[in-house]
Amino acid sequence: MAAKLNWGILSTGRIARMFATALATSRTGRLVAVGSRTAEAAGKFAADFGGITAHASYEALLADPAVSAVYIGTPHDSHAELCIRAAQAGKHILCEKPLALSHADAARAVAAAREHKIFLMEAFMYRCHPQTAKLAELVRERAVGELRLISAVFCFNRPVDPKLRLYNRALGGGAILDIGCYPASIARLVAGAAEGKPFAEPVEFHGTGRIHPVAQVDEQAAATLKFPGGALAQLTCGTTTAKELAVRIHGTEGIISLPAPFHPGTDAEGPGRIIVQRTGAAAEEIVCLADAGLYTLEADTVGDAIARGEREAAAMSHADSLGNMALLDRWRATVGMKYAGE
Repeated sequence: MAAKLNWGILSTGRIARMFATALATSRTGRLVAVGSRTAEAAGKFAADFGGITAHASYEALLADPAVSAVYIGTPHDSHAELCIRAAQAGKHILCEKPLALSHADAARAVAAAREHKIFLMEAFMYRCHPQTAKLAELVRERAVGELRLISAVFCFNRPVDPKLRLYNRALGGGAILDIGCYPASIARLVAGAAEGKPFAEPVEFHGTGRIHPVAQVDEQAAATLKFPGGALAQLTCGTTTAKELAVRIHGTEGIISLPAPFHPGTDAEGPGRIIVQRTGAAAEEIVCLADAGLYTLEADTVGDAIARGEREAAAMSHADSLGNMALLDRWRATVGMKYAGE
């Protein structure tokens, strides 16, 4: 049996804790260290997760010889630079989405990973769940005929507070980068599956949105895309809108619906489910069970790929991440959402 991959976590926030919890049930990896900007935060996190090594800086964790792979769960603005520094330190990388604030910065992160011959994957955890693989299979097999329209929505309502990461412009806040990346990602996946490819890029794009007058980040955005095969996509995201997470795929002979497209298999959403409604037939519900939790599946996707000697994963390849970042750049541009230095 192969030795487990030794993980270090950069950050002590909510998502970092979720990933640390998931590693406890991973068959490929184990948590050995955490790095924070303060000794106090690192020490508390380490104590909560079995007395792992606590580092009072990100640099110290990246210099730890016991760490083979890092999970980057910091705010968006630091993702690209931490990816580059981790690559230079020879650490494999799982970086929370979005990979960077822009396509240009994401390309720098990918280039560093390739230069230093280490693994890098953007953490779109839903891509690692059997529900997503089954969805792509149904679209490839034309279960509801020719693809015509993809509708993808990710919205919730959270009070506006510019001090929170979500609404903090300096930290890369805003709806498009935080949650719009999910509808963009799944639309590209589905459009690609219809053409027998891992993903597809739109040939037409029209977007709009609203900037919050106080926080000065996008609070709501919508976009219409056209893909090479002729299929259209409607994407919606919002952080001051009633909660809805849903994907519907319209074909010439029916509709495929995903009640929990982005968090399948979680306690809140229940098991992965795909509903296929063919014209003139009763609806069919396909249950997509997994042998582990969503974030554990993500960790094991990374662990398995590294064990095979791979530098990227089919679930979310470098090209896929870069294509998604390019689309998010276009979306932000139509809304007028810019970050420092752009």
